[in-house]
Amino acid sequence: MLIDTHCHLDAAEFDADRDAVRERAFAAGLAAIVVPAVEVANFGAVRALAAADRRIGYALGIHPMYVGRAGERDLALLRQAIEASLGDPAFLAIGEVGLDFFEPGLDRVRQERYFRAQLELAREFGLPVLMHVRRSQDVILKHLRSVRPPGGIAHAFSGSLQQAGQFLGLGMVLGFGGAVTFDRASRLRRLVRELPAEAHVLETDAPDIPPAWIVRRRNEPAQLARIAQVFADVRGEPVGLVVQRTGANAGRAIPRLSALLARADRNL
Repeated sequence: MLIDTHCHLDAAEFDADRDAVRERAFAAGLAAIVVPAVEVANFGAVRALAAADRRIGYALGIHPMYVGRAGERDLALLRQAIEASLGDPAFLAIGEVGLDFFEPGLDRVRQERYFRAQLELAREFGLPVLMHVRRSQDVILKHLRSVRPPGGIAHAFSGSLQQAGQFLGLGMVLGFGGAVTFDRASRLRRLVRELPAEAHVLETDAPDIPPAWIVRRRNEPAQLARIAQVFADVRGEPVGLVVQRTGANAGRAIPRLSALLARADRNL
């Protein structure tokens, strides 16, 4: 199954045509879209998207680029939201969480404190994590080894082959999307070729990380079908096989996804 494991469909960039964007995605062959929250203020928005379409799942978490405006009470509110959502089959994971050591001016100490607290929530509730790992792979790995959440996805992965192996050894899989479609992305493409089939999942990160054919324009989940074809070409494999394997990997990384997919099939 073709699954967009990371898409910010609630973003303001989609306010004018969100329903059309969603329908284009499913018309392009997507079976499901996973929408992670970025702060307490948009928990309701991601829940509402999932309530409106049974093919959409959501995650709850505080993004590293938003921890600067998060208050001490936000972690308590996240816990409450998790507890309230456990019975919702569309609730899939803790995310988007992680560390960003690329953007200037972000407080690394504060990021790490929020990241570790959210990893501990993931472990407590038995939920996978959807992780932002920009320029921060080694520190992310340090916290994963310490806390040991039950799996998840390193989103938009661009680390080394050695780092990739460490994520895999900790039960994670790696998210790949539009960045792979650029001819100049030789290092990333080599990583895609050399990693084992069980390492990958596909994503768009829409409206961000547009593929090469819409560079500097808004990305959207319908692009995942063409991204999958480029990904398959890079690996030298049939696209159908890539879709099958990455879908299976997504289900392994996010166990609650299988219930979402079953529910969607029953109600289409």
